[in-house]
Amino acid sequence: MWNEISTEIQSIIYKSFYHNTILTPHSTLLTPQKMERSDMLNIRRIILLLCGIFCLCKMEAQRADSLIVNQLREEGVTFSNDNSIALLMSGQEKFDDMFEAIRQAKSSVHLEYFNFRNDSIASLLFDLLAERVKEGVEVRALFDGFGNTSNNQPLKKEHIKHIRERGIQIYEFNPVKFPWLDDIFNRDHRKIVIIDGQIAYTGGMNVADYYIKGTEVVGSWRDMHCRIEGEEVNTLQRIFLRMWKKVAHEDIQGEQYFRRPDGTRFSGLKNDTCDTSGKKMVGIINREPHITRSIIRKFYVNAINDAHDSIKLVNPYLTLNHKLKKALKKAVKRGVKTEIMVSKNSDIGLTPDCVFYNVHKLMKKGVDVWIYEPGFHHTKIIMVDGQFCTVGSANLNARSLRWDYEENAVIIDPCTTQELSDMFERDKKDSFKLTKEKWNEWRSPWNKFVGWFAHFLAPFL
Repeated sequence: MWNEISTEIQSIIYKSFYHNTILTPHSTLLTPQKMERSDMLNIRRIILLLCGIFCLCKMEAQRADSLIVNQLREEGVTFSNDNSIALLMSGQEKFDDMFEAIRQAKSSVHLEYFNFRNDSIASLLFDLLAERVKEGVEVRALFDGFGNTSNNQPLKKEHIKHIRERGIQIYEFNPVKFPWLDDIFNRDHRKIVIIDGQIAYTGGMNVADYYIKGTEVVGSWRDMHCRIEGEEVNTLQRIFLRMWKKVAHEDIQGEQYFRRPDGTRFSGLKNDTCDTSGKKMVGIINREPHITRSIIRKFYVNAINDAHDSIKLVNPYLTLNHKLKKALKKAVKRGVKTEIMVSKNSDIGLTPDCVFYNVHKLMKKGVDVWIYEPGFHHTKIIMVDGQFCTVGSANLNARSLRWDYEENAVIIDPCTTQELSDMFERDKKDSFKLTKEKWNEWRSPWNKFVGWFAHFLAPFL
C-alpha cells in the first residue's frame, strides 16, 4: 500500500514539473495560465494523498488495545506487564487447578464469592481449607448474603458455625433482612481467590458442583475462569482486603500477603503456554458502588467503540442498556464483524426473554448471533480485534452495570485473546445461527410478546 502511494505522488510530481514543460512533435507549450491551473490541481492531489497518509498513520497508532489501555488509565485503572494467564475452560479445570494450589498453600488463602453452594464441591473445599488451617495457614472467606439466600442450597447458620469451629474465618456480606427490598441492590458478585499472595483466580464461577455436573433444568453448565500470576495478584489482594475490612472490621496488612521473590512456588498447575507468559499486560477493573460505579459500562462501551475489525462477545444475561446497544450497532455500520453468543437455556426466568428480544433486534442490524444449545453458557468474555479480552464476574445487565460489586481482568495479549476466540469458534459448533426464519420457527408469538414486555424491565433485571 505504501509503495502504491509513493508511486502515485512521484507520478503527480513528474506530470506537474516535467511533462507540462516538454515539447513533443504533436504538443504545444502550455500557457502560464494553463500550467498554473494544472499545477494547482496536482498540488491538491498531493495534499489529499498526504492527508490520507496522515489518517492511516493515526489509525495504525490508535489500535484498539492502546485505546482501551489509555481510556482505562484515565479512569484510574493501573496495568502491569509481568503477568501470566492460565485459562481454565471448564468447572473441572477450575476446581482441579485451584484445589491443587490450595493444597500447596503456606501462609494464606483468601476467598471472595457471591455464594458457596452447600454441596459436594463446597464440602471438599472447606475440608481442604481446614487441613491448611491445621498447618498454620490463615484462611479468610467472604460470601454475599443475597447470593447465599437466593441459592437453592444455601449455607445455613449451623454450617457457618461448623466452618468457623474448624478455624476458617468466614463472614457474610450484607445479610438479607426484612423487608428484603433494601438488600437486593449493591451485592458482592465478585469471584476472587488469592493464595499466599502469589497467585489469584477470577472468572465467572462461584463454588458449586453444577459447574461440573450441570443441572436438570439447564443441562451442562458452560463457564470458565482464569489463574493470574504477576503484579495484578496484588491488585486483587487489595480488593479482597478492602472488602474484608468493610465486612469483618479487621484491617489486615503486611508484606506476607503480597507477591515477593521468595514466595511460594506452585507446581502441578495448568501452564500459560503463550510465548508472552510472564510478560502479559493486565489490568483489573473493579466496580464499587459510589466509587467506580461506571467502570464496567465504560470498559464495554469503549471496547466496542474502539474495535476496527472484530468483536466476539459471550454473556449470559445480555439485557444491555441503550449505550451498549448503540455501540454494537455503530460497530456493524463501520464494518466490524460483530458476533454475540447467548444461551438457549437459562437458570432464571424472564431475563432470557429480554436477552432474546435484544439479540433479535441486533441480528436485524447485522450482528451475527449464535444461540448455544447444549446447556447454559454462563461465561462473561469479550474479544476485540484479536488484541485484547476480558475475563471476570460482570454480566451485561443492570445489576452488574449499575449496582453490584464486580471485577474483571482486562488482558492485553493476542495469544490469550486467540485462545478465547478458539473457544468461541468451538462453541459455535454447538449453537445455531439466528436468522429471520429461525427466529419465527423458534419463538412463538407468545414468546415474542414476553420478550417485548421483558425488555421494558431491563433496568431492573
